[in-house]
Amino acid sequence: MNRRAVILSALAMTVALPAQAQSVILKAHEIEALLSGNTAIGEWDGANYRQYFASDGSTIYAQENARSTLGEWRLDREKDEYQSIWPRDAEWEGWFVMEFAWTYYWVSKKTPPTPFKVVEGEQLVPK
Repeated sequence: MNRRAVILSALAMTVALPAQAQSVILKAHEIEALLSGNTAIGEWDGANYRQYFASDGSTIYAQENARSTLGEWRLDREKDEYQSIWPRDAEWEGWFVMEFAWTYYWVSKKTPPTPFKVVEGEQLVPK
């Protein structure tokens, strides 16, 4: 075997394959660190949205071509759940936050996992 083949063979054996991606449901303190003071960006019901999570528990949901909505958010530390309530709702609604392959997802029993990303600070208007 020539020197080049030996080097390539050694490299091939030492290069670690990426670990199988695993989904992780975030704990309440991780959700708080992720969302508090930051903006989530994604698509909901076919429309792009941005949602800012203020540290005082208020939240603003801004969807393209629609009026922004002011709501409240909190964490249920026993369930490790993000919860929100909006003026049109009578009750708090809970969501798990999942991370899978460096992407975050809203997860509930009512809807399929919905991907989103987080940007630092209040960024309700695209830059």
